[in-house]
Amino acid sequence: MVKKMTMKDRMERKLTSGFHPQQLEIVDESEDHRGHGGYLEGGETHFRVLMRARSLKGMSRVARQRAVMSCLKAEMDERVHALALDVDV
Repeated sequence: MVKKMTMKDRMERKLTSGFHPQQLEIVDESEDHRGHGGYLEGGETHFRVLMRARSLKGMSRVARQRAVMSCLKAEMDERVHALALDVDV
C-alpha cells in the first residue's frame, strides 16, 4: 500500500527541487490554529518555513517570498491557508 504524501512532504520536495537549499525546515503549526480562520479538520493548513538557499542571492526580501509562494501555488490553492516565511540566502 502506498502512503499518501503529506502537504509538508510535497512542499519540501518542491522547495528542494526549485531552490536547492542549504537549510530547509518546514513545521506544520496547524493545531496551534484550531478554531481560527482557515483551519480545516485534519490540519495541514498552517506552516512555518525556514529556508536558506544561495539560489536566492540578489533577490529582495519581497522577491524571495514571491518566488516561494509561486513555487507552492498548487498547495496554497488546494489546502494551505497560511505560510510564515523566513527565507534568505
